[in-house]
Amino acid sequence: MKKNSVQKHLCLTFLLVLIGVSSHAIAQDTIPPPPKLDETGWRQLFDGKDLKGWKMVGPGSRYVENGVTGSHGGMGLLYWTKEKFSNCKIRIVYRMQKSNSNSGVFIRIPIPPREPWMPVFYGYEVQIDNHPETSNEDEYHVTGTLYSLTKPHAKPGKPGPQWNVMEITLDGLRTIVKVNGELVTDYTEGQPTPERKFDFEPYRGPRPLAGYIGLQNHGDDDVVFFKEVAVKPLNKK
Repeated sequence: MKKNSVQKHLCLTFLLVLIGVSSHAIAQDTIPPPPKLDETGWRQLFDGKDLKGWKMVGPGSRYVENGVTGSHGGMGLLYWTKEKFSNCKIRIVYRMQKSNSNSGVFIRIPIPPREPWMPVFYGYEVQIDNHPETSNEDEYHVTGTLYSLTKPHAKPGKPGPQWNVMEITLDGLRTIVKVNGELVTDYTEGQPTPERKFDFEPYRGPRPLAGYIGLQNHGDDDVVFFKEVAVKPLNKK
């Protein structure tokens, strides 16, 4: 190859490299950065699309529509099958279909439930029911309490169709429940509880530190919609 041809070849190669670098830079500028991980540490168990990882026991069913899960029939229970939870926070975003509707969030379920009453008797139900007096019950059965076991420090539950945020903290032997940012329950295993008033109330006694969690569907006349179920570890110093 002649000298002039070599020079022309080198110039052309250098030009192509510059064009390639420039094109790569332009392409990099047009690619959006990858989405950031949830810096708050929350992990969604319900993604608003399907109920993968959840299992229904008992009558009735749950469905997903427009990013929320509603229910048909009951008494039934939808529980997360993948793991037990302890030393964590659980965030539930829900709303009642009517001005007042009945449901509950179950925690500390000792074993995988095969029927819906086992978690009632042997786990804890964090109650969703703003007006328990309509069913001849009392303040031990109000939203945010451990069903029939604790009295509320406050009653901040909003009527349907407004959304509510419930945050449950499992801290060893301690269970803390806040509804819409207000403390409702702060209970430690071993604190005194009232005697059972109804045969459908839970048995008294200690619960495990780690357990399954679940959502109750109470019946066609008591529908509660859930749009978020999230957990994050409890950071202890």
